[in-house]
Amino acid sequence: MLVNSSSCCRKRQSKLRHNVRVPRLNRLRRLRTKKMGAVGIKTDMEIKNLKLYMENQIIIQENEKLRKKALLLHQENQTLLAQLQKKLCNPPNQSLKT
Repeated sequence: MLVNSSSCCRKRQSKLRHNVRVPRLNRLRRLRTKKMGAVGIKTDMEIKNLKLYMENQIIIQENEKLRKKALLLHQENQTLLAQLQKKLCNPPNQSLKT
């Protein structure tokens, strides 16, 4: 009879332990999934940030190329303008020929 009573107590203890452990496990599981979710969001944000950074670098490089082209065109324009002004200031001397 003592054996039966001890086995009965063990069953109660195991049920109690089970009931105590399940919420703890559930809580741990919830915390893990929250952390994993936060990590997933963080990595998504890092990937988006990296893509935007790369796109920004490409735009900066294109901007530098366009700035160099604009500078060359400006220099060429200044040279042509100077040549035109020279021609207008020094017209061919037709009065000397006649």
